[in-house]
Amino acid sequence: MNDLLPALIDLARQIQQIPAPPFGEQDRARFVLERMLQENLDECFMDELPNVYGCLRSVAASRPPLIVTAHLDTVFPPETDLRCRTAADRLEGPGIGDNSLGVAALFGLLWMLRQHAVRLPFDLWLIANSGEEGLGNLRGMKAVVDRFGGEVSAYVVLEGMALGYVYHRGTGVQRYHVGVHTPGGHPWGDPDVPSAIHILGNLIASLTALPLSAPPRTTLNIGRMGGGSGINVIASEAWMELDLRSESEDALRRLREQVLATIKKFQQPSVTIELRSLGERPAGELPATHPLVRLAKACLQHQGIAPILTSGSTDANLPLSRGYPAITLGITRGGAAHTLQEFIEIPPIRQGMAQLFELITRAGSL
Repeated sequence: MNDLLPALIDLARQIQQIPAPPFGEQDRARFVLERMLQENLDECFMDELPNVYGCLRSVAASRPPLIVTAHLDTVFPPETDLRCRTAADRLEGPGIGDNSLGVAALFGLLWMLRQHAVRLPFDLWLIANSGEEGLGNLRGMKAVVDRFGGEVSAYVVLEGMALGYVYHRGTGVQRYHVGVHTPGGHPWGDPDVPSAIHILGNLIASLTALPLSAPPRTTLNIGRMGGGSGINVIASEAWMELDLRSESEDALRRLREQVLATIKKFQQPSVTIELRSLGERPAGELPATHPLVRLAKACLQHQGIAPILTSGSTDANLPLSRGYPAITLGITRGGAAHTLQEFIEIPPIRQGMAQLFELITRAGSL
């Protein structure tokens, strides 16, 4: 990997420089498609989402295809300053680890397979998908899984950071917009009229007091809120955005029922509270004893890295929720994800790509 590392870093930097906010991945997708065409993959195309597909055909496929995918999108709006800086042994820039390096690793894997003249027993699909971040709701990965279904050797999802972790459990997520509506009025002239902001504040206090199961790990978070129109106005509207997560679909369902019951307590004749879904991610799990998980652990151990089996909300949620073999792997270590100070460490990329190369070349035994 040593002689390929500079090219991989340079490609990650080029990808990082192209804005790819949620629902705005088109420019980055076109760049990736052009690079795939330059690599002379056997089949390259882009769908309407946009997902970008490239296939390395096997000369004698005896196994179902293997899917390796990395998400194109970032959390940053298009006007973000994307300047990238090299400092000592690390690279800093918004989205460099999540997930520019992950997308670049698709090409790094291809280069390594060709460098070592590897003949795989399956068609290898390299896919840069959309809709992983924010309210994308895994729309890109859903299209990928709808296309290939369960007739695959495995789904391997790449993230730029989190080297050493094997995500084999998908955390379920449900997201809601909660809106409170009242008649409003003047705080002095209409003292008995309820304030939407006051009601929302009390509702938040009640929701955050709900007991959360552990295990399975379950969380509740209110990430944004707002409302009102003036300091001397009884607020006629207020809102919040609610994020519910759990490793268990049953626990997530029970939490949602608790949320609905709590909201119902705040309903009054002059108060309307609406709950609108902003999206969801299904939960799923691949047993730790599954051959794919065991192989991923072994590949990390061969790099001198102690593997950590964990859960998370990634593109792997989709195939896992349907009972298909899937894991998410990291390429290097880093930090400050989703901030302007995001960074990746350069030296561990060698180990990250080596684990990926070994996993793919040994996947024919799954």
